[in-house]
Amino acid sequence: MTVAMNPGAGASAAAPEPEECVLRVTELWKLHQLGDEVVRALADASLAVTPGEFVCLMGPSGSGKSTLLNIIGGLDRPTKGTVIVDGTDTRSLTESQYAALRHDTIGFIFQSYNLIPFLSAVENVELPLIFEPFDRAALRQRALDLLEMVGLAHRAGHPPTKMSGGEQQRTAIARALIGDPRLILADEPTANLDQKTGATVVRLLRDLCSRLNVTVVAATHDPAVAQEASRVIRMEDGRIIGDPASHDATLEV
Repeated sequence: MTVAMNPGAGASAAAPEPEECVLRVTELWKLHQLGDEVVRALADASLAVTPGEFVCLMGPSGSGKSTLLNIIGGLDRPTKGTVIVDGTDTRSLTESQYAALRHDTIGFIFQSYNLIPFLSAVENVELPLIFEPFDRAALRQRALDLLEMVGLAHRAGHPPTKMSGGEQQRTAIARALIGDPRLILADEPTANLDQKTGATVVRLLRDLCSRLNVTVVAATHDPAVAQEASRVIRMEDGRIIGDPASHDATLEV
């Protein structure tokens, strides 16, 4: 299939208006000083993501995928450039303000699951909201409903140590959705899973987010993730080298 792309470029001239975007990244740079050497983790990266998209960032190790996700999520700050999340320009946010934005708007899924081993599945799902002024019974019911949606109602009382990798990642998906986020950031969500389990988890994530109208940006090496994505953005050496939203050249994919 031939899709349009602009090598080394970011968002195209036909990119959606800012108010249409859940996420807009503009001319993003991230440089690291290592001794006398400047390492370029990101270089002039731009992209726009609209509500309901499942966007896959693909590229080799060191291409900048995880760096881009970390900056979008406020876990790192760029050297230069703009990140707008759900209409909020993050450049002037303090750490506490970015933490509030993450809490209200962003859900995270990690390759290592990051579940608390001594908590049950339902307690892990509740965790992001456990200190919020919610009715405890209502929060527990929402967590149980999400576990049922990911096919784990029967494992609600089990700790991660008694669960398979796929079950742990499905629990992590439910946890990411507990706060009703607008945006999910998934960093190598299938890296620790076998091929069949990984494909099942990604289809589940796609279907759930479509049903709940959540936008997903996932960094991955896994072609199974790319197959489920509505758009694949290719990265290399910190640059976006292929994006179907760009219209100045063509790339066979």
